[in-house]
Amino acid sequence: MDDLDTRLIKALQRDGRATISELSLDLGVTRATVKARLDRLRARGEIAGFTVLTRADVAAHGVRGLIMLGIEGRGTETVMRALLNMVEVQAVHSTNGTWDLIVEIGTETLDALDEALFRIRRMGGVTRSETSLLLSTRRAGR
Repeated sequence: MDDLDTRLIKALQRDGRATISELSLDLGVTRATVKARLDRLRARGEIAGFTVLTRADVAAHGVRGLIMLGIEGRGTETVMRALLNMVEVQAVHSTNGTWDLIVEIGTETLDALDEALFRIRRMGGVTRSETSLLLSTRRAGR
């Protein structure tokens, strides 16, 4: 990937709905160049796909946190499925190291977060947890 590819990807990350003409103007290259670069980046797997963010996806929850979980034995898949069925859970990450899973969670109130944590800690297979509240978030390249 060269500088133009990187700039093209960043432009698409800012606005995934940008037209080839808009990207061409933004990057200062021809439409044919943008189209060829897009096709090549997709074919090489540099661009794995496009997605849609809804208003609910970007709406900030009043209380957000990360929960690190230790799982007993081979129960990780079962716990992961249960977590993904909770409306408060935004994402579940499997990890290596001290913790087996890291869970991104968001609720409207501390009471709702406390209730969700209580349910998570009672799940079969969960042996220990540590929760950190997220105070602020900054995103790279957006």
